[in-house]
Amino acid sequence: MSGTAYELSVTRLVNTPRAIAWKVWTDLKDEWFCPKPWRAEVIEEDMRPGGRSAVRMHGPDGADSGPLEGIFLEVVPQERVVTTDAYAAGWVPQKPFMTVIWTFADEGEGTCFTATARHWDAESLKRHEEMGFHPGWDQMADQFKALCETSAASA
Repeated sequence: MSGTAYELSVTRLVNTPRAIAWKVWTDLKDEWFCPKPWRAEVIEEDMRPGGRSAVRMHGPDGADSGPLEGIFLEVVPQERVVTTDAYAAGWVPQKPFMTVIWTFADEGEGTCFTATARHWDAESLKRHEEMGFHPGWDQMADQFKALCETSAASA
């Protein structure tokens, strides 16, 4: 199977330059990263290969996702970020679920934003679909787009 056989993704055309989309992605993650009424709490974002990525999601009824813990594999500012949950910080192996590729590309005067989740196997992909990948990630991408465009209007 190819590397993209177990892939789910969402794409949005954001009506802002890449620099603004990048700033929203890096600086305002707590405002768009999970579908409302849930909220995200960024614990750490050490944006360098091997650096820790940890975000906790809080539900309106007191539910807590526990930290979504992983590391950055690649960071190309304003272009591409790759993270995985196969490792915790310090290259400590943990049970893997996915690798996420976030891309930012020029499209006209805007930015094509894509979030892609690559899973290790068919079972993980199916589980993510059943967890509500598309409703959740679609809402996340819509929130990201709206925040980018609001940030551009106020810039």
